[in-house]
Amino acid sequence: MLGLASAAYWVYQKEVAVSQPIAVAFVSSFLIGTFLITPDLDLAEQQVRAKGRWGWLGWFWVPYGWMFAHRGLSHTWIVGPLTRLLYLGAMGVVLYWIITAITGYVGLNFNLQAQLKAPPQEVLWALVLGYYASQWLHLIADGIWPDSGLLRSGKRRR
Repeated sequence: MLGLASAAYWVYQKEVAVSQPIAVAFVSSFLIGTFLITPDLDLAEQQVRAKGRWGWLGWFWVPYGWMFAHRGLSHTWIVGPLTRLLYLGAMGVVLYWIITAITGYVGLNFNLQAQLKAPPQEVLWALVLGYYASQWLHLIADGIWPDSGLLRSGKRRR
């Protein structure tokens, strides 16, 4: 799917109203969501491809695997991808605190906030859409549809 969308963008880029930064943001987050930050990280205490692609940093996802049962909350359509982003953000904050404490102790100034600028809103939306699209394709491949919880509980949408 991503290959077809990318080829269509490349062929019709002059006629399509999608700028290159937005397309790059979508494709990048789609690939990251497909290969690095997948729903299968809830199995991170075992040997799974998603964890293996992190190399020696695969241990980073083991606590996530302890928090979520396989194909539980981590395999839901809206909350599941959000749990991985929140986990990654929380671990990033912890890492930032550790680096700040170490550099402060040594006498260096580590001010990451002064270096970062928020990207334009359109790029942020492309990042979110690319990531969620990859997660949803994974869930469809696992046979989990948006209404599967309702069907299992005997309730149906009207």
